[in-house]
Amino acid sequence: MSIIPEEEIKRAGSLNLAPMVDFLFLVVAVFATLAVTRASLFDGKVELVKVKNASDDSSLIGQNDYFVVHLSVDKEGHYKWITEFNEYMLSSADAIRTELAKQCNLGLLPKQKEKTRVLLHIDKNAEWEPIAQVIFAVREAGFEIHPVYECAS
Repeated sequence: MSIIPEEEIKRAGSLNLAPMVDFLFLVVAVFATLAVTRASLFDGKVELVKVKNASDDSSLIGQNDYFVVHLSVDKEGHYKWITEFNEYMLSSADAIRTELAKQCNLGLLPKQKEKTRVLLHIDKNAEWEPIAQVIFAVREAGFEIHPVYECAS
C-alpha cells in the first residue's frame, strides 16, 4: 500500500494538445491582422471614374494637369498597358509595378506621383483576383488608381 495511488504515478498515455491549440490560435490571429492591415493600407481610397466618351479624357484630367495611364484587365485576367497608338501585354501585376517605376525613373511619368492618374479598365467578366493584384501593385508603386466604367450614351 502506497500513499500515492498507482494511477497517478504512471505517466498518462495521451498527448496534451492545449498548447498546440493556443499556438495555432495565435498564428491565425497574426495572419488575420496582417491581411486586414494590408487591405486597409492599399484598398482604402479606390474611387470609381465615369467616362462619358472613351476617346475624350479631358473631363478626367481637368485642364491637363495630370498624366493619365490606362491599364486594362480582360476576362482571362491578362493585363494590358494601353497607349494612344498600341496596347502592350504585361505578364503580371509585378510587371505593371516595375513598368510604372521604370517610366517614372526615365522621366516619362512625372516625379510627383500624385500628378499621375492610373485608370483601370475592367472587363465585366473578369475575375476578382487579377483586379485586386493590379490595384495592390499600383498602390504599392505609390500611384493612385481609379477603376473605370464607360457609359453607353
